[in-house]
Amino acid sequence: MLKTPAYAALDATSPLAPFNIERREPGPREVLIDILYCGVCHSDIHQARDGWGGSVFPMVPGHEIVGRVSRVGSQVERFQVGEAVGVGVFVDSCRRCPSCRDGEEQYCDFGMSGTYNSYERDPVEHRFDKSRPTYGGYATMITVDQDYVLRVPEALPLDRAAPLLCAGITTYSPLKHFGVKPGDRVAVVGLGGLGHMAVKLAAAMGAHVTVLSTSESKRADAQALGAQDFASTRDGSVFKEKANTFDFIIDTVSAKHDYNAYLNLLRLDGTMVLVGLPEEPEVVSAGSLTRKRRRLAGSMIGGIRETQEMLDFCAQHGIASDIELIRIEQINEAYERMLRSDVRYRFVIDIDSLRRGGG
Repeated sequence: MLKTPAYAALDATSPLAPFNIERREPGPREVLIDILYCGVCHSDIHQARDGWGGSVFPMVPGHEIVGRVSRVGSQVERFQVGEAVGVGVFVDSCRRCPSCRDGEEQYCDFGMSGTYNSYERDPVEHRFDKSRPTYGGYATMITVDQDYVLRVPEALPLDRAAPLLCAGITTYSPLKHFGVKPGDRVAVVGLGGLGHMAVKLAAAMGAHVTVLSTSESKRADAQALGAQDFASTRDGSVFKEKANTFDFIIDTVSAKHDYNAYLNLLRLDGTMVLVGLPEEPEVVSAGSLTRKRRRLAGSMIGGIRETQEMLDFCAQHGIASDIELIRIEQINEAYERMLRSDVRYRFVIDIDSLRRGGG
C-alpha cells in the first residue's frame, strides 16, 4: 500500500484538514496516477456537509482529477507512464447491466462506484465492498482501473481541463443527448461552474444561447463566454417577455427555485433538463408541461465513452474551464466563497501544494 497525503472531512461539521490515506499498488489492469490538479465541485460541499444524507466519513472529496500516469499494471494497454489523464465522478461500476454494457456506466443498475463517498468493488464479482471506501482527488495520487480513466488531449491546459471531468460532461451530455443543433434557442439557467461550461459548449454547437441569471453583474461575463443574450430573472417581468421562447433549457442551479416559471419559457415540444441538485424538492405543475407538450428531464454526467468525446470536442474547439487556482490550505475558504457564489467560475486545487506539506 502507498501512503498518500490528502485532505479530508472527518465529519459533517468539521473543516477539511490534512489526512493520510493508503492507495493500493496498481493491479494488472490498473494505473497509478500522480494527481496534479483537482477541481472543486459544489457537490463536494453537499457531500462533505452531508447535505444529501448518507455521507461516508472520513471523506476525501474531489472528482475532477487531472494528473500523469506514474505506473501501469502488467495488462494495461491504453495508457503509458507520463501520459496526461483524467478521472471523473466514478471509478467503477458493475460492468454487466444494460447501462454498463451500453457505455452509460453512470446509470449502472447497481450504482456506480463514486470516486469518493462510495465503495470499491470486489475485483471478480464487482460488488460493493463496504470495508473499502473510495477517496477522491484532494490527494497526491490515485489508483484506477484503466477502463475508467480518460485521456486528456495535449491541446487542453491541465489545470483548466480538470473541471471538464464533471462540470464539462454534466452539461455536454444533455446537450448531445437531446439533440441541440445549430440555430436552436438554448437558455442556461445560472452562470456558475456548470452554467459557464453550458454556455461555452452550447455556443460551440451553434446554438443561440441566452443566460438566465439573478445576477445582473454577470451580463458581461455571459457575453464573453459566448452567449448572445442575457436576462436577469430577479426582475420577474422576464418570465412574461420570454414566454414560449426557447427550444431547450439547461437548469444548472442547486438552490431552491421555481421550475414552473422556467418551464413556461419553453416553446411547443421544448425540453428543460435539470443538472443542478437542490437539497429540497420542488413542486412541478402538470399544466406547465401539458400546455405546450413540454418535457422536464434530468441528466447526470456521462459515461466513459461520452466523457472522452467531450474532452476531444473541447480540445477541437478550444474550450476549457475558467478557473481560480488555489493551494490546498485554502480549501475551506474556497467552500465558503462558493456558498456566496464568489468564484469565476471554478476553483481548482494545485495538488503540488499538498506535496509541499500544505496545511
